[in-house]
Amino acid sequence: MSQHATDAGTAESRGSRGAQPAAPSQAHPANPSQPATPANPREAKHERPLRAARKRREAATAFTMLIPSLIGVGFFLMVPIVAVVAISLLRWNLISPPTFVGLANYHTMFTSPDFWNSVRVTVLFSAIAIPLAIALGLLIAVGLNRKLPGSGILQIMYVIPWVAAPLALGIVWNWLLAPSGLLNQLLGTRVAWLASETTALPVVAFVYVWQNIGYISLFFLAALQSIPRDIYEAASLDGAGPVRTLWSITLPLVRPTTFFVMVTSFISSFQVFDLVYGLTDGNPGYPGGTTDVIAARIYTAAFASPRIGEAAAMAVFLMVLIVAITIVQQRYFAKRMTYEMS
Repeated sequence: MSQHATDAGTAESRGSRGAQPAAPSQAHPANPSQPATPANPREAKHERPLRAARKRREAATAFTMLIPSLIGVGFFLMVPIVAVVAISLLRWNLISPPTFVGLANYHTMFTSPDFWNSVRVTVLFSAIAIPLAIALGLLIAVGLNRKLPGSGILQIMYVIPWVAAPLALGIVWNWLLAPSGLLNQLLGTRVAWLASETTALPVVAFVYVWQNIGYISLFFLAALQSIPRDIYEAASLDGAGPVRTLWSITLPLVRPTTFFVMVTSFISSFQVFDLVYGLTDGNPGYPGGTTDVIAARIYTAAFASPRIGEAAAMAVFLMVLIVAITIVQQRYFAKRMTYEMS
């Protein structure tokens, strides 16, 4: 009897030791963003073509949605660029059939004193207008950011010149700056502001700054309003004055906006034409070539001569110059910009 009980206990003990708990499953929880990988090799082989077909459908859908933008970029940006480059290799006066001349138009352009004078005038105009417009736009934005009474009305007043037609503004300012115009009557003088080789270009730059200062101040105002107030409060507790705060806190934090404003202002200043056309009474370059910006030189070559091939060559040069300087500006600001302010 005892022998049988001992054998039964031993068997039960062995059974309890042999019944080990099941090992936890090594399968990872399913990721909803990824399709489950079939354990069966046949299923995996069948799943691969399905995944490839699904990716192709997604890519086709994405390209279908991009077609309207691609058509716009292609027809209104790439096609005109290719056309201008092609025309720059031709001699064409809009009457006789065009003749292929290769790089002759570029040789004529680079050896023309008038062309290099227009480049010099454009660079000088930009050197006067861009720093002044950006500095005044920032100061106006700092003042508007204080939210003083009447700030909303001032914002509207600053923006009105920017939304107005540049040609119309040029005509109005031409009347104001005439020898018998309103400005001379207020000053009690009779100065031909736009007929003097000394004052013509600075006056054109002043009108350009007046027109664009509202545009620049609005961008700086948006950037200033995104800066946390805690930063200025900490600087005030550390004893930083207004000038120190502007130089050490405001300017570094608005560098992305400064970069954007500089690039757009540079492009705008190198393409300025209608404002100059209105200010010079339809005679860009007057007086003595002091207002002969590149865009005006292109207009003269294309429609006054007409030398369409040379005008296209100058347009290609202007495009390459703008792209090159924009890249230089981008590389300069790339490592000097702060985007996170929280």
